[in-house]
Amino acid sequence: MITRRDALTLTGSALGAAVLLPGLSLRSLAQSPSVDALLQPGPLGDVWLGPADAKCTIIEYASMTCSHCAAFHKTTWPALKERWIDTNKVRFTLREFPLDPLATAAFMLARADNSARYYPITDLLFDQQPAWAFVQKPLDALEQMMRQAGFSREKFEATLKDQKLYDGINAVKERGMNVFKVSATPTFFINGQKFQGELSIEGMEKVIKPIVGA
Repeated sequence: MITRRDALTLTGSALGAAVLLPGLSLRSLAQSPSVDALLQPGPLGDVWLGPADAKCTIIEYASMTCSHCAAFHKTTWPALKERWIDTNKVRFTLREFPLDPLATAAFMLARADNSARYYPITDLLFDQQPAWAFVQKPLDALEQMMRQAGFSREKFEATLKDQKLYDGINAVKERGMNVFKVSATPTFFINGQKFQGELSIEGMEKVIKPIVGA
């Protein structure tokens, strides 16, 4: 559960998390986990885009307050979705790896209503990240931002008190750390192969094209 007391130190922790991330170059990491293990969903389930029988599967672990994650979703994500996901060649899911309580709160809001608007809300929050993540009163700014998604104050506060959402998101992060050795955001698994850092569309396509036969 996220309280307003949690928000007192959120801005500094969010900024620090972004600064501590590794470089932006495409980097494959050794000891990739099995694809079967990676495909096991967390308690809240995965929200997939693209067909289940796609030859290429991408899993992204991200934090809503990570500036590199926001940059990926601004510069690379639109082309990835248009060229590969919307054409049914790639299956994609975004998994929660919050680096601070504010990121946890943002993911909880995206998971409201059984994740019915998961990607519209995460897209909105990534696009507008400076307006709510790095301000003096981030939780208040986040509440204002969520009004664009139709959240009343009552719904906003009730969502952040939902223990099931809180526990489910943290379970995904814990499994990411302990089983898949995720240590920074963003981290991608492309057909089980692990890549750490913000990826360009050109970098991703170097991996995707051989898999799909393009």
